[in-house]
Amino acid sequence: MSDSQPGPKQKITRRDFAVSAALAGAAIAVVPADLLAQQKSASDAAKPETPQPPKLSAASQAEVEARYAEVVRKYGSRLSEEQKKDVHKSLVSQQQSLEQIRAFPLENWDEPATVFKAVTNFTKGGKRS
Repeated sequence: MSDSQPGPKQKITRRDFAVSAALAGAAIAVVPADLLAQQKSASDAAKPETPQPPKLSAASQAEVEARYAEVVRKYGSRLSEEQKKDVHKSLVSQQQSLEQIRAFPLENWDEPATVFKAVTNFTKGGKRS
């Protein structure tokens, strides 16, 4: 690296940047694996062991089950049991989001936040102008 550190008006050179990046990469490589494992186990301990299933209303649960039945009817022969569980979990998650959207009060005269304006820059020949 150069002898002087870059100041507010002095630019860093590509060589200085490359050396700094190499040193940072080397520093990460020499971090003891035990330290990384301890950090990982600490973050795993903070997570709940089993996620609780979301609470849905009876109507929402029936909607999820109807969608799930339709997916199984269409694609059930091609899905494994694990994939079917993933599909069900995904449908439940989507239903939660859908409930939040449906709970937002809207009136008929409420306008969207953005308005779609189609812009066409084509001439009669179909080419852009």
